[in-house]
Amino acid sequence: MAISKQRKEEVLAQYNDWVKRSQAVILVEYTGANMKSLDNLRAKIREAGGEFHVVKNTLVRRVFADNGWDVPGDLLVKSTAVSFAFSDPASTAKALTDATKGNEFVKVKGGFMAGKAMNSAQVKALSDLPPLPVMRATLLGVLQAPAGKLVRTLAEPARGLAAVIKARTESAPAAA
Repeated sequence: MAISKQRKEEVLAQYNDWVKRSQAVILVEYTGANMKSLDNLRAKIREAGGEFHVVKNTLVRRVFADNGWDVPGDLLVKSTAVSFAFSDPASTAKALTDATKGNEFVKVKGGFMAGKAMNSAQVKALSDLPPLPVMRATLLGVLQAPAGKLVRTLAEPARGLAAVIKARTESAPAAA
């Protein structure tokens, strides 16, 4: 069904806002899916800090072109829904792939991250990454390890000297 020019401009503005705010955009084909499964998908992605919307291919193609994204021809065919990752692309991709497991009607087509196109295998690899807090903790541990090792290395001679003095003082009264 055709939409009015005013409504089309409103939709384009909304799509532009979502694209500009998102860190990653994942496109999904949902041919044959029922509303209940799409609503479950929306809820899981919302929990991960993203949004999931059914879009009009021609309008989203215009928005991608306006943002300088080169869209492969096979991404915007058939029925398309888009998942926008506003906070953590890895957790949004994980929520999307987990929610589509066992659902033959919903499949990941590909997406965009930092303006670069991704295929479905790259989206799967993104979903296999740990969430952002875990990555931060791992990086912090890697950065702190050399400093901790240096402190232990510098403190070892003093600790050894203290142990020798303590052993000497404990053995001196026994000899006297």
